[in-house]
Amino acid sequence: MADTVLSTALYVQKWLRQYYQEYVRTSGFLPYMGTGTNSIIQVKRELTDVGKTINIPLITRLKGSGVTGKNVLTGNEEALGNFNHQITVDFLRHAVVIDEVDEKWTEIDLMKAAKDALTAWAADKLRADTITAFGSINGVSYGTASAAQKNTWTAANEDRVLFGDAVGNFSGTHATALNNITAGMTLSASILSLMKRIAKTADPHIRPTRVNNSAGREYFMVFTGSMAFRDLKNDPVMQQANREARPRDVESNPIFQDGDLIYDGVIVREIPEIEGFNNTAGAPVRIEPVYLCGAQALGLAWGMEPKTIRDDWDYGKRKGVGVKEVRGIDKLRFETGTGGAFVDHGLVTGYVAAALDA
Repeated sequence: MADTVLSTALYVQKWLRQYYQEYVRTSGFLPYMGTGTNSIIQVKRELTDVGKTINIPLITRLKGSGVTGKNVLTGNEEALGNFNHQITVDFLRHAVVIDEVDEKWTEIDLMKAAKDALTAWAADKLRADTITAFGSINGVSYGTASAAQKNTWTAANEDRVLFGDAVGNFSGTHATALNNITAGMTLSASILSLMKRIAKTADPHIRPTRVNNSAGREYFMVFTGSMAFRDLKNDPVMQQANREARPRDVESNPIFQDGDLIYDGVIVREIPEIEGFNNTAGAPVRIEPVYLCGAQALGLAWGMEPKTIRDDWDYGKRKGVGVKEVRGIDKLRFETGTGGAFVDHGLVTGYVAAALDA
């Protein structure tokens, strides 16, 4: 028996263009993706031809003093700090099957509904993978990482991790550091400023995502869950800043209109899908992670941008529509050379108390 496959090339090409744009936009992270090294999520497309793994170079700043006057430069050169991070891509696929009978008995455009559902699925998948990458422990999702893995990561990232509202809460034992967070250590304007200082003083520094040279301003981006975002909105210092430093019309002031919060060169965006967890203190405190991002926090490698697939069989009675893509996303990090430890490249990770709504 030979099946005849219906030609749907024109339909597929049109849908592909719409599908890709809508799904990446709907994920919520499109504004932070780019091919430049100043993007929070650096996008690489070199694997679209062939290959499974891509190398992303990470270059650190020069620290030397150079020479002055008649001093000889030869022999006083400084080695350029350079590291490499690999991202591996893999196939992602999903599909929907529709029977001609179901199409006949309803006025609903089931093919369009399938397209919308697949777009939403891919957006949710990209968002979830991005959040997992932000919280990952050297390539292992936070939820499945062992205590030993978390301890290794915490010790290596001492200059770019914050527990609660003070640097002094740090402990090389990850669980101990989390237990140092009390219920009153909720996200606030002062914690944002502290995380920004940590980013600027970490070695190597975490570069800002945007620099206004004429005004001498640098900007970082923070992603946080709903409960921590709620606490920041209720922080008196943040409320005062929004009340006194912003226009008082309903369109631009977040006191009246929901949206990003801005304070001290830090832009804060709520991502409701960022989940919290309880620490293991005697009276457990619910914790939410807070991710302050500079340049090259994550890498997103495309091996194949999304493609749609139509598969009709049983003489056209059953119609299948699916999508497939090849990609990988990971937190960028570099090896310090000390015991094989890895350090997050463009990210300060904070943990704050964030109780659920009563």
